[in-house]
Amino acid sequence: MVKSELFKWQTSWCGDSGMSDAALVIYFAAPTVMRDHDVSELLRKRYPQARQIGCSSGGEIHDAEVLDDSISGVALRFERAEFDIASANVCFGEDRNTGIELASQLLRDDLKWVFVLSDGIKVNGSELVRGFAEVFPDNVLLTGGLAGGSPGLGESYVGLDGPPRALQVLALGVYGSGVHCSSGSMGGWQVFGPPRRITRSEGNILYELDGAPALDLYKHYLGAEAANLPGSALLYPLAIWAPGQDKQDVVRTISGVDEANKSLIFTGDVPEGYSAKLMSASFAQLARGAELSAEQAQVSKDHQEVLAILVSCIGRKLLMGQMVADEVEAVKDVLPSETSITGFYSYGEIAPHGFTGNCQLHNQTMTITTISVSYTHLRAHETPEHL
Repeated sequence: MVKSELFKWQTSWCGDSGMSDAALVIYFAAPTVMRDHDVSELLRKRYPQARQIGCSSGGEIHDAEVLDDSISGVALRFERAEFDIASANVCFGEDRNTGIELASQLLRDDLKWVFVLSDGIKVNGSELVRGFAEVFPDNVLLTGGLAGGSPGLGESYVGLDGPPRALQVLALGVYGSGVHCSSGSMGGWQVFGPPRRITRSEGNILYELDGAPALDLYKHYLGAEAANLPGSALLYPLAIWAPGQDKQDVVRTISGVDEANKSLIFTGDVPEGYSAKLMSASFAQLARGAELSAEQAQVSKDHQEVLAILVSCIGRKLLMGQMVADEVEAVKDVLPSETSITGFYSYGEIAPHGFTGNCQLHNQTMTITTISVSYTHLRAHETPEHL
């Protein structure tokens, strides 16, 4: 149903292409590479027939490696399965409507999976996901991420069949009864300090916690690290939950600060009336969270040709430093041994919540999507060689 080939580029291509007839390329690239090279043209020369979707990254995942200053991804060929792509420009305050528009373009009875890549700076990811969720039925898996980059970069980029650019959202839809998809999303972070109440907020902007300026409180906890905001905030995310629903908490990471009104800007909603706690983690806790995410994204033993797309948060990479490959290796140890693994470090992860099953924007999680083929769904005269 789906054949895949992993690839990576580090000043030059690593290995020869064996799939010149690939129909689709999904790629992730460092902003420095996008600045210095024509990424779309590099991919077109290697995969001349393929459509291209991709985004900027805070780190590229290739098999069990975490790379920097590279292009990494997967080339795909579809047989008895189909795909379509929808895209839109980011319009301020229209994120929910953008999600509705793109979802409506992709919706069909045989739609199995939608993968979203979005600008990671100017988009309210919660509203974007809310729009998609309003259109899709429960049997459509929705995953993806917000394009990443270097902390403090100020821009992120999404590419569709051409040079990546800012302020773009795209969605890939995959169709076909033989395609099987699953997902997992876990963090590994631990809350600390007293619970606070969000007493004033608007969308993804947090003004007050317990009636006090949110930025002042955050600076108090960060101490000397406050001088490095907003980058240092990636190491101290915020867990938020509705009253009485602490098991349904989601994690939010700061994407910017406003010194004038002492507010914090997040990539997703921080609703008034919610409770909030600061979070921290150790290397071992984050690796364990990644392992649990892989366990959630279960793959049946009769499924083959397994592809796993990992979307992890840039904050996890900053905290783990040179040990960041530990979380990817933890995932690889759980998934079937021949699984092809690709992915990137993001400003936000899109996946169903591990407790409720409702798709949401997450921060500081390791999110995994697995796409596989079950040979039990083939017609009696077909064999794996026919795929």
